[in-house]
Amino acid sequence: MSERLLRLACTAVTAALAAQVVLAPGAAWAVPEPEPAGPSATASPEAGATAPPEAGTAAAPGGRSVAELLTELQRLYREAERATEAYNATEEKLKEQRAATERLDTALAEARLSLHESRGAAGRLARQQYQGSTDLSPYVRLLLARDPQHALEQGHVIGRLARERAETVDRLEGGERRSDELARAARTALDAQLTLAERRKKERDDVRRRLGDVEKLLASLTTAQLAAIAELEQAGVAEAQKRVMASGDLDDDRPPSAEGDRAVRYAVEQIGKPYEWGAEGPASYDCSGLTSEAWGHAGTPIPRTSQEQWARLPRIPLNRLRPGDLVLYFPEATHVALYLGDGMVVQAPRTGERVKISPIASNPVLGAVRPDPDPDPVPDARPQGGPQAPATSPR
Repeated sequence: MSERLLRLACTAVTAALAAQVVLAPGAAWAVPEPEPAGPSATASPEAGATAPPEAGTAAAPGGRSVAELLTELQRLYREAERATEAYNATEEKLKEQRAATERLDTALAEARLSLHESRGAAGRLARQQYQGSTDLSPYVRLLLARDPQHALEQGHVIGRLARERAETVDRLEGGERRSDELARAARTALDAQLTLAERRKKERDDVRRRLGDVEKLLASLTTAQLAAIAELEQAGVAEAQKRVMASGDLDDDRPPSAEGDRAVRYAVEQIGKPYEWGAEGPASYDCSGLTSEAWGHAGTPIPRTSQEQWARLPRIPLNRLRPGDLVLYFPEATHVALYLGDGMVVQAPRTGERVKISPIASNPVLGAVRPDPDPDPVPDARPQGGPQAPATSPR
């Protein structure tokens, strides 16, 4: 499948979904997924689709309509994106586990070195005790000494050496216990690391298999069919975006925070770079790789995956969006974009596409989160020279 055809087909996933956006003040937008259409079905006016009837009824492989094919592509892409985010989550856990394993290995090496030194000290004390052993106790030697004061001083030294011996033995025993504990912990950490590495491999293979399903379907289509799918999607997105903007519930009077402004600038600078699943830049990105890197460069590290961003960052009503906020998509929060203002987002869409500006209604919106809920906004500001809505349909 040529890259040109893949990019063309990659624009075809979410028209029927985005065409059904319902916006309520202060509530999340819900875009229900379309039911598979019959061979001669067309998108209903109630769903907001504006594609011509022939776009929905054009013949496709297996006798499926373009609308049915669009639904199938959407399903395949969502499965691939869900698998990608699962892979990303495991990759993050594996990074953390590697760091924990390295810390334990370092601590174990230090404990073993200390144990070796303690054993050496214990050996020296044992030799000294053997070489200086006597049947006379310190008390008897004190009684027989010609110089009692000197004997007392010797007794003090002997007592101090005894305490040092006891401390050395305690250190030796403690070092042995600590070395044993760290060795067990290091083995457990390594086992966990190997388990995560095996899980990551399976998830990587799952992503590749699902993307292979997409490519197989795309390879079965003609250029005319791909164009019909793209037209159907673009019409649906345009209609959905029109309704969102006409609702008046996107209040763009809120300027970004200073960090939000930096995050927007970073994300916009990445426009044109290719989508690559699992990528965090700088040459390519996946959806959450772009948003996490943008906020990381802004000075506020956020979770790596879209699902963790949705789960752990403060949520905000969609009618209070400001530039820099993150918009989450699909019920499983498997896609994320960065809000720019004026109803537009910047996103790394999916395989075959590039980082670009898109309407907020490009996908079914789950909700929004704000990485920096407290900082003051930039006064009188949109990002200077910031992005403008593209003239063409952007998804």
